[in-house]
Amino acid sequence: MTTYMNTARARAIESAPKLGSISAKRKRKCLALNIMLYISAGAICLLSVSLIGYILYRGIPHITWDFISSKPSFLKGTEGILPSILNTLYIIFMTLAVILPLGIGAAIYLNEYAKNKKAVKMIEFAAETLSGIPSIIYGLVGMLIFVQMFSLETSLIAGALTLAIMTLPTIMRTTQESLKTVPTNIREGSLALGAGKWHMIRTVVLPSSVDGIVTGAILSAGRIVGESAALLFTAGTANEIYGIINAVLPGNAGSTLTVSLYMYAKERGEFDYAFATAAILLILTFLINMLAALSSKLLKGKR
Repeated sequence: MTTYMNTARARAIESAPKLGSISAKRKRKCLALNIMLYISAGAICLLSVSLIGYILYRGIPHITWDFISSKPSFLKGTEGILPSILNTLYIIFMTLAVILPLGIGAAIYLNEYAKNKKAVKMIEFAAETLSGIPSIIYGLVGMLIFVQMFSLETSLIAGALTLAIMTLPTIMRTTQESLKTVPTNIREGSLALGAGKWHMIRTVVLPSSVDGIVTGAILSAGRIVGESAALLFTAGTANEIYGIINAVLPGNAGSTLTVSLYMYAKERGEFDYAFATAAILLILTFLINMLAALSSKLLKGKR
C-alpha cells in the first residue's frame, strides 16, 4: 500500500510542470484572443464613428429651415424635403397599423394556443426565411400584387402594404420571443385562481412582455425608415404634400427620405442635398432607437 502511494505521489510530482505549461499556454491563447477582440471592436467603432461623422460633417451645413419646411420646385429653383418627411411618417403609421394586430395576434396564437409543435416550427422557420429575403424582391412582389393586381397604382398605401409584408415576420418573431420570457408558473398561478385562457393572456402574459413588444415595434419602425428598394416600385418618387386622408388613397404616390436620398445622389448628382437628407435620416434613426431604449426601460420599471 505504501509503495502504491509513493508511486502515485511521484507521478503527480512529474505531471506538475506539464500542468503549469498547459496553464501558461492557455493564458497566452486567452491574451491573444483578447487582443484580437479589442482590435476588432476598435476597428468597428472607428469605422462607425468615421462614417457617421463624415455624413454629419457633409450634411449638417446644408440643413436649413427652408430645406426642411418646403418642397422642391423647378420653377422657383428651391429644394426641400418636407413631402419626404411627411410621406415617411405616413408610411410608418400605416405599416404599423397593419403589422401590429396581425403580428401580435399571430405570436399569441403560436405561443399560447397552437398544439401542433411541428407546424409551429415550420411557421417560425418560414418567418425567419422571409426576414432574410432582399427587400428588392418584396418591391417586385408588391408592384405585381398591390400596384397592378389590386389596382392601387403607385401610391403610399401600396408601399405601406409592401413594407407590412416585409416587416410582419420580424414583429411576429420578436413578440413571440417576448412571450416566451414570461415564466410558466405565472401562467399556472393565474389559471389556478380561476382565470380563463384569454383572461390570463390579456391580464398577465401581455403586461409582463409589453416592453419587448413595444421595443420590437419601434425597431420595426426603424427598419421601415431605412427602406428604399421596395418603395421605388410601389410608393413612387413624387414630391407632393398630402393630408392624412389623401395619403391612404390609391394613386397618391410619394417619395420617402430614403428615396429622396437616392434621387439626389443617383439621378440628379446633388450630393450636398443627398448628405443633408442622410444626416436627417441618421438623426431620425437615432431618435427611434433612443425611444425604443427609453420605452423598454420605463415599461420594465412599471412591471
